[in-house]
Parts: sequence; structure tokens; C-alpha cells
Amino acid sequence: MPEIRKDPVFGRWVIIASERGLRPNDFLGKPGDHLCPFCPGNEELTPPTIYSLPGADGGWRLRVVRNKYPALVSEGTSDNRRDGIYDRMDGMGIHEVVIETPEHGRLLEELPAEAVTDVIKTYMLRVKEIKKDPRIKYVMIFKNHGRNAGATLLHPHSQIIAMPMAPLRVMQEIDGAAEYHIERGTCVFCDIVTEEIAFKKRVVAENSSFLAVTPYASRFSFETWILPKKHFSHFENIPEAEAGALAEVLRTALGKLIASLPDLSYNLIVHTMPVCEPEAQHYHWHIEIMPKLTHVAGFEWGTGFYINAVSPEAAAEILNSGKQYKV
Repeated sequence: MPEIRKDPVFGRWVIIASERGLRPNDFLGKPGDHLCPFCPGNEELTPPTIYSLPGADGGWRLRVVRNKYPALVSEGTSDNRRDGIYDRMDGMGIHEVVIETPEHGRLLEELPAEAVTDVIKTYMLRVKEIKKDPRIKYVMIFKNHGRNAGATLLHPHSQIIAMPMAPLRVMQEIDGAAEYHIERGTCVFCDIVTEEIAFKKRVVAENSSFLAVTPYASRFSFETWILPKKHFSHFENIPEAEAGALAEVLRTALGKLIASLPDLSYNLIVHTMPVCEPEAQHYHWHIEIMPKLTHVAGFEWGTGFYINAVSPEAAAEILNSGKQYKV
């Protein structure tokens, strides 16, 4: 069973999950060495389906399953236990995989708008279901695309991990937004939306409900954020009717990234308030997409400073022009 241990210096939690090392990996060995567990006909290779949408000919067009090699498991408690000077708890949580399409080689941005909308609605539905468990405090939705981003399987999929505490990184972001709200009386993310719409030069995609930008202090080259224009602190609480508009901006932003950065690996993360917290005026959910063009090295690890070789203004110009950027 996984275990969660607390770093006594930084106060961050670390998951010890040795079974994760048993995962299959499409990027190791020769093509065809591994039978894809996410392709139609191979359903017996995954845990049972939790949720699915019907496809053509009696098949499925989207499936949700428990992760076969989970970082956290549903058994156990969220009770903290002392271990000498240390703190630890059961590796309790939920780890699900959203198989976005039955088509093995189809990228998310290549799917029809309706299919991407289905993926977003599925995220919302699963979060609403998972947060009924009182042990769960935070639910993270993320997608690793490409070997350099930590993906082990090529078949398009994303993941949902629910945990018994809010991660330190998340709380630092929320606390920073709270301080801004106290100082200025406004939501920092709402102000970012207003500022970027007026400035225009960092905008990558936009419709009436959502905005995609290369953020002002981008940590990574071509880093892209997607923000709702209306204030919502919890991703799962956005109106279902808005899912199509989010799918449109997400497809456009990813399409531009892939066009300008061939063979791109990226991490996509939904940043949202802890599910156990009420709607907040100081925090604004959003999506962050981090291309993996370079590796974080000693200076970044040692200082927390990031060195970005492409300004966000230049990145937006390249993405909007459709030109390829050579790393």
C-alpha cells in the first residue's frame, strides 16, 4: 500500500508508491512490444470501467478506469501518525485514468470539438462524484503528453488524483492570491484577464468565455495559461454550458503549440480550489500548460528561480504566426 510522508523542513508531503515502477512503458523497447491497455478490445487489461460514453457500433468513445498502478488507493484512513520526529499517513486517495478516445494515435487537439467537450464534462462529473468522500480534500486533474513530460503510454489519456490534503504548491498559490485580494480588493486572476485582453500581445486564443495567454512571468518557454473570463474558484462548478467554449480555446491553444513545437511533450494541469473549501472571491481556477523543451537544472532546483529563453511576448507571436520554433 502506498504511504504519504511529510518533509519536516518544508512541510510538503511525499507519496511513496513502489508499485508505480511496474507500469508498462511504450517509450522503452521496440514499437509493438507492449499491448496497449487503452485500445478497444483490450479492456480486460485495465481495472473495470467506472464511467463511459457510448460510441459507434456498441463500443465506447471515452472510458474512465481506476489506475492499475495507483499513486494513492481508496483503502486506509487520512489519520496522521507520528513516526519519531516524522509524520506519515496511509496512501489514501483515488487515482483514475480518463481514456480520452478509442483512437490510439489521435491527439486531444485533433479530436472533434464535441469529443474534447466530453473530456471536460467528464472531468467535472468525476470531481463532483469524488468529492462526496469526506476524506478527500483536493482533486488534481492533469495530462502528461510525451516521454519528456512523464507519459508512459502513447494512447491519449489524462489522470485524476484525489488526496487527503491540499498540496503545498497549491496552498502557496492560493495564499498568494489571498494576499493580493487583501491588498487590492480584487482577484489577481480576474485582473490578469483584464490586463491581457487590453495588452493583446500575449493572447494565444480567445472566445466570449475563455482566454489563453503566455503569462507575463512565464517560467517555461511557451508556457500557456487558460483562464475563464467569469470568476469561478472551483473548476467543477463552472456551468456545463461553458464546457464547449473551454474545449474550443483548449483545442486552439494546443493546436498552436503542436504546430510551432513539433514532437512536443507537455504537462497540462487544472489549478482549482480544494474541494472541501467554499467558493472563494480571491482565487480563480485556471489551466496551465507547460511545454517540456528544456530540463530544470541545478540553478532552478537550488534557487526556485526559472530561466526562460523565450519571452512570453515572443512566444505568443510565434504561436500566432504558425511558424516552427527550433529548440
